[in-house]
Amino acid sequence: MAADAAEAVEVRGALLRLRRTTGLPVAFGGLVEPGRPQIRISELCGHTTLALSSLAVVSGSGLGGKVVALSRPCAVTDYSTSRQISHEYDVAVAAEGLRSVVAVPVVVRRRVRGVLYGALRAAQPLGDRTLTAAVEAARDVEQALVVRDEAHSLMAAAREPETTSGAAWEQVREAHGALRALAPRLVDPALRAELLKVCGQLAGAAAEPAEAYAVGLAPREVDVLACVAAGATNAVAAERLGLRPETVKGYLRSAMRKLGAHTRLEAVVAARRAGVLP
Repeated sequence: MAADAAEAVEVRGALLRLRRTTGLPVAFGGLVEPGRPQIRISELCGHTTLALSSLAVVSGSGLGGKVVALSRPCAVTDYSTSRQISHEYDVAVAAEGLRSVVAVPVVVRRRVRGVLYGALRAAQPLGDRTLTAAVEAARDVEQALVVRDEAHSLMAAAREPETTSGAAWEQVREAHGALRALAPRLVDPALRAELLKVCGQLAGAAAEPAEAYAVGLAPREVDVLACVAAGATNAVAAERLGLRPETVKGYLRSAMRKLGAHTRLEAVVAARRAGVLP
């Protein structure tokens, strides 16, 4: 799945959750186009026309453009008569019959990456509950984009030629541990598989990294060992992997038993010899 298609899936899911939690009849949104100060409305839920489909909203123009420019949520009770916004998009909004509209930015590393909208076909105030739900939906997209960005960055770094110095190998090991910690958080199966493939290349493992290794380690056992190899405590490993500390202990004990190790360090050394860790 291409990056833009996967990101559209995240936006669509957030809009569906927004409608479900608020009861708003219409929700729509899109992401900022690369290299251009505008968003493109790509996802619509509850719409009755295509008036808003593929609409380009320029920064500073209309409600969404105001949100992009200010990087904060904004709402209007009656879009067509509001004095808080400019009215370049009145025709499209009126064609869909929208009156009361809220818009919230999707912000990643202080940069607006998109805008989510929720709307009513009646001119009535949108309460705090609706605004909170819209902000939470945007946070969901933000978190997904952060994970994708980190994964792509780490994979790019991992593919760069490395020297054989000790410092370089430590960077490889840190990248491997970070990649394995990110993998379970990725919704996109294609990106997750690509990330795990890179992990396998770093560790010198088999071509299918999701399969059991020759020493019989489960993927989660490898995840825990990668964290341990990076110097993480059980508590830190649990936080990185989204597990409970007791669960991490269980995976570590199981991995040590399979590797014939009696200590954490012995387990890491044995895993490296087996080609499970870099």
